[in-house]
Amino acid sequence: MSERTILVLGASGLIGRFVTDDLRARGFCVVGVARSLSPAQKMGALDLELPILSLDAAALTRLFGEHAVDVVVNCLGVLQDGPGSDTNAVHRDFVARLLQAVADSGRAIRLVHISIPGTAEADRTAFATTKREAERLIAASGIPHAILRPGFVVAPSAYGGSAMLRALATFPLDLPAEEMATPFQPVAVEDISATIAWLAARDIGDAGVKAVTWDLMQAAPVTMAGVIKQFRRAFGTDGWPRLAMPSLMLDLGARIGDLANYLGWTPPMRSTAIAELRRGVTGDPSAWIAATGIAPKSLAETIGRHPATIQDKWFARLFLVKALIFASLVAFWLVSGFIALFVSYRAAASILSAHNFPPALVDPITIGTSLMDMSIGVLIAFRRIAAVGLVAGIVASLGYMFGAAILTPDLWIEPLGALVKTGPAIVLMLVALLMLDNR
Repeated sequence: MSERTILVLGASGLIGRFVTDDLRARGFCVVGVARSLSPAQKMGALDLELPILSLDAAALTRLFGEHAVDVVVNCLGVLQDGPGSDTNAVHRDFVARLLQAVADSGRAIRLVHISIPGTAEADRTAFATTKREAERLIAASGIPHAILRPGFVVAPSAYGGSAMLRALATFPLDLPAEEMATPFQPVAVEDISATIAWLAARDIGDAGVKAVTWDLMQAAPVTMAGVIKQFRRAFGTDGWPRLAMPSLMLDLGARIGDLANYLGWTPPMRSTAIAELRRGVTGDPSAWIAATGIAPKSLAETIGRHPATIQDKWFARLFLVKALIFASLVAFWLVSGFIALFVSYRAAASILSAHNFPPALVDPITIGTSLMDMSIGVLIAFRRIAAVGLVAGIVASLGYMFGAAILTPDLWIEPLGALVKTGPAIVLMLVALLMLDNR
């Protein structure tokens, strides 16, 4: 058991979760902190839920002291501005407070900061520019630090861009030719964790690693097409014929993703993701390899060690379909309520009148159910309250079915089978509810 204590900030993310678990397996005492952790991620008393971005420097300093922290690993990051996501707040302002807290702690703490590869001259997005500003703050602080710039991270789990590439590997689609030719040097998440373990084992006074910036990635050049091809081999789809999507479709998808982002969703296809994809992922890992002696795993070693399991295949196939499921449910509830209220109001009301409902109740019930349907669509559209909308939709649908069975049983044998089709809609909402988690 190592005597060093490591604090991982962002322990619920793709890199942060793996690093937390892997460093513990290596014998380090690791405190994992995240704004929220799923029940499966709460492995013990050292997995903490804290409002990280709301903590001031004094609170962070107390956190370091309470756990006798020797190494801080900052894995926090957001791709794009939106509700609950502020690139400036996460990448720059928080890092400034973190540096102040380390300086005020009175402890010998090494900061390991996860950044992005590339040069400042090529930065075009708020994501990239704020990440680079954080690097400049760290370099100017004088605090012992290591800035790690991983390439495209390949991990056992999938999230965001890595999930999208897995999904592409299971569909007969290619990205446009220009994007497929983009340089895309990968790195195994195990190599990131091994690097942090190597740094944590070094004495903080070691001049050779007091202030370093390393690119972490496979040395051999790889393109986006090469990465996807390796995933296709794992999924057994390498020989499929494929159709390249036009750039216009990719740009349209990014715009739709931006709209979903403002509703609280975090789709992998957003304007920032496409801009960073087009820039590519390149760097020079020679300094990292020479200093640590770590031989980065090749893409084939990382992805090709095991064929995809059935759970891998299901996830990849359903990942892109998830957006279609939610979009169709939102449209279903909004459009059905709108039609009943504004387009075919008299026809909707006449159903109740034909079944001898009291005239005083016909209009209130017709208007009320139409507004309820539209409200369910709005609830499902917003990520934070989507679960409420889905449950409400299931309950409302069951209510329609049982109500019709009692009050208007002849509607069950209506030629178009409107009520019969409600059953599959309930199943689809249940599927959406079960797919709601992101991590």
